[in-house]
Amino acid sequence: MSSIIKVFLLLAVVVCLSSAQQDQSDQCLCQRVRNKIISKSDMKDIQIYQATTFCTKVEIVVTNNNGFRYCLNPNLETVKKIMASIISSSSSSSSTARN
Repeated sequence: MSSIIKVFLLLAVVVCLSSAQQDQSDQCLCQRVRNKIISKSDMKDIQIYQATTFCTKVEIVVTNNNGFRYCLNPNLETVKKIMASIISSSSSSSSTARN
């Protein structure tokens, strides 16, 4: 095989690998987010996923009492207030556990 064909094959492989990596760089759980909270009392669990190399967004996944999961927009004021209250309650409970 001539060296020119080898170079073109190598170039084709590099292009295919780089495009495959770009497709995987945005593997977020939340493809759509809700812009409002339906019911705070219906929330069973809240999981926060920080930005990673696979997904560049912070994701907030809520599981309600029926087991239905949905994503919340982390930029909403209501969501920020809920997250602040969760963080403050968890930090106060961990500080009382240490004493």
